[in-house]
Amino acid sequence: MKIALDAYGSDLAPFPEVEGAVLAIKENVCEKIFLVGKEEQLHQELEKFIYDKKRIEIVHASDVITMEDDPSQSARMKTNSSMVVSIKLHHEGIADAAVSAGNTGAVMAASLFTYGRVRNVMRPAIALTFPTIHGKEIVLDVGANVDCEPQYLEQFAVLGSLYAKFLFKIDSPKVSLLNIGEESKKGNELTKAAYQLLLNNPKINFHGNIEGKDLLKGVTDVVVCDGFVGNVMLKSVEGAAIAIFDIMKEQMKKDWIAKLGALLSFPVYKYLKKKLDHSEYGGALLVGLNGISVVAHGRSNATAIKNAIKFGSKISETAFIAQVKEHFERK
Repeated sequence: MKIALDAYGSDLAPFPEVEGAVLAIKENVCEKIFLVGKEEQLHQELEKFIYDKKRIEIVHASDVITMEDDPSQSARMKTNSSMVVSIKLHHEGIADAAVSAGNTGAVMAASLFTYGRVRNVMRPAIALTFPTIHGKEIVLDVGANVDCEPQYLEQFAVLGSLYAKFLFKIDSPKVSLLNIGEESKKGNELTKAAYQLLLNNPKINFHGNIEGKDLLKGVTDVVVCDGFVGNVMLKSVEGAAIAIFDIMKEQMKKDWIAKLGALLSFPVYKYLKKKLDHSEYGGALLVGLNGISVVAHGRSNATAIKNAIKFGSKISETAFIAQVKEHFERK
């Protein structure tokens, strides 16, 4: 598989992208990488590493879309940005997938403008692979659609189910609706109406509402919500995880008993950190589009970039896009 990588997406770009690309090639997670961005600087950075030079090709792009840029406007106007050029390389068939750790809204907008939606899909969504106590689950939408209709959530459930079948190899994934209570009557008008649509759709294995406190338990395979709630939930969980580790570090500094306890507990802390680390999960997939765009975290390090490339390669090897098109376009 050939991956187009936006080399100027992450907070520390292009350093994590360059090192991540080299790691991906060394670990053979894909056949070739198109490293897209400012040619001169990328050449300078690549010279620091030993790798198979035939498998990383620099594609020049003079512009950059920043986190401060308006997503829709920058996706339309900055046509020679590293992000847009990466997406076009995939659209033109030169690359099998596009990967970026840049402005999520801009990645969504550029992908939508370039690939277009699968016919009959009302809104594309950002689907995130979320770590839990008992494996992983898919959460969507986590930011693409802050205002939703009940029908959008119903389609997110279908898209999430198709995605889970390919990613987790589950024949009938369990789907839950993120809400403020488990009872069907709980929630706002959106969630109450969506609940009835999900319940009455025979193609969805609906298991009712799920509360925020149960997200990390791994009791379901797909969690559906609007993009506003999903994004707040995601950032809250990330912030809580960071705060927990910071508190642990502070406690360890207090006295020798705390340090001894920390030393004995280190394997547990290491396991927990790895399980909750976003860099282990590659990135979020934009679903409902006629193409494969993977959004990595803005704080991605080289390992996270490598895993995002690996994830993009894995998805491009499947028939996921064809399956989505077959499902929605036969209506």
